[in-house]
Amino acid sequence: MTVSHKRVKHVPERTCIACRQRRPKWELVRVVRTVPGGLEIDTRGKKAGRGAYICKLQECWEIGLKRNKLAHALKSDIMAEQHAELVAYGKTLPSAAEEKELSP
Repeated sequence: MTVSHKRVKHVPERTCIACRQRRPKWELVRVVRTVPGGLEIDTRGKKAGRGAYICKLQECWEIGLKRNKLAHALKSDIMAEQHAELVAYGKTLPSAAEEKELSP
């Protein structure tokens, strides 16, 4: 009698800094504070630097930016031009209502 045990693949989880929900890493967007002090959106999740994760929803981006949660998580101030870039990126993401319509 042979028993086959399938290995369950580990799914790395991260917490959204805005809504505090734990989700699989690939469902979140990572924002990185790089060594020179710049901010970058890390789509692959591999860049060096201090990172923070935010859901791919407009509401979470608004909360993260308006309530200074992103700046706190990155332990850095966010310059006006960086803030404008992050707001523009957040507006390209779907809202929670749109997300519900798309999911089956």
